[in-house]
This record gives sequence, C-alpha cells and structure tokens, in this order.
Amino acid sequence: MTPEPAPEWRTSAWLNTPEPLSLGHFRGRVVLLHAFQMLCPGCVAHGIPQAQRVAKLFEGAPLAVVGLHTVFEHHAAMGPESLRAFLYEYRVAFPVGIDAPGPDGDPIPCTMRAYAMQGTPTTILIDAQGRLRRQVFGVYDDLLLGAEIGTLLVEAGQQRPDAMAEAPAAERCADGRCDADAAAMERHPLS
Repeated sequence: MTPEPAPEWRTSAWLNTPEPLSLGHFRGRVVLLHAFQMLCPGCVAHGIPQAQRVAKLFEGAPLAVVGLHTVFEHHAAMGPESLRAFLYEYRVAFPVGIDAPGPDGDPIPCTMRAYAMQGTPTTILIDAQGRLRRQVFGVYDDLLLGAEIGTLLVEAGQQRPDAMAEAPAAERCADGRCDADAAAMERHPLS
C-alpha cells in the first residue's frame, strides 16, 4: 500500500523561524512533526525532550524537526505570548507552528483535525517525498523512533553515517576500549 501525502499544515503563526513554513520547504528531507500543548505533562516530560534529542542527534542529516502547538483545551492559557516564553524556558530551538483555530468555534485546530490526532503528544513522521509514514499518539519509544527515522533516511538515499564512525580513531579509543576495526577505519575509510 502506497503511503498517502501528508496533509498540509494550517498555522496562524510561526516561532523560531524567520518565515512561515510548509511541507514544501522540506521536500527531499524527512520530517519529524511533534504536535504538543505546553500544558500537556506528557509533552513536557517526554515529547519535547525527545524531539530536542532527535534534532541534536540528527543535526546535519536530511531531517527536519518541527513543532506544532495544537491547542484543543485551555485556549486562553496557551496563547502565542505564553508559548514564546515556554519555548525560551525549555530551550526549544526548532521551528514551531501555531495550529490554526478550528472554524466556527470548533475547539479542535485545523491541522490537528486534518491529521485526525487523538491528542498530545503526537509524533508524526513524513518521508522525503512528503508522505505520511507514521503517526503515534502518546509516548513514542526512542529506539523505535530512531529505527524508523533511519529507515526513512535510507529510503531517501541519504542515510546519516553513524556518529561514532565520523569521529577520529583517537576519540573513539579515548576510553581505552579501542578495537582493531576503529583503528583500521582511520587508516582505510570506506568512502
């Protein structure tokens, strides 16, 4: 079964980016979209830290981490100014879109409805062709998420080399556990 194109994001504003973003900005890159609310305990304890780790671990890879603040409750308490302070306090550096309010007083924001999200946190993986590949509501296991990101990067033909393979042999052997493979890779790299 061929994956379907991911629905376009409908936002009212963007933070941590100089211009509004769309899925088209990320064509050719894998996208991790993290949908959250700043008053959601699961988002604060698990989802946001996980998205920050992914952004750091895959820095330089053809992968973008994007946040979506999708408020479906306590609307008055989670406005743009509160969100701006929240992002600063939690040191969230990746771009964050503010989900557009639902039409005609609908408490469910537009992008949340387009993706049929059940709540927050929701982790969404979009492949390099802009297709929705995975959507997980709740806590997403780090190992499973990393494996799925790796699979999408391989599919894109641009897998990021292992961070340890990028380090010089001296760094890989600094803890006294250097093996012959690490030293050989330094003398005879594969690429």
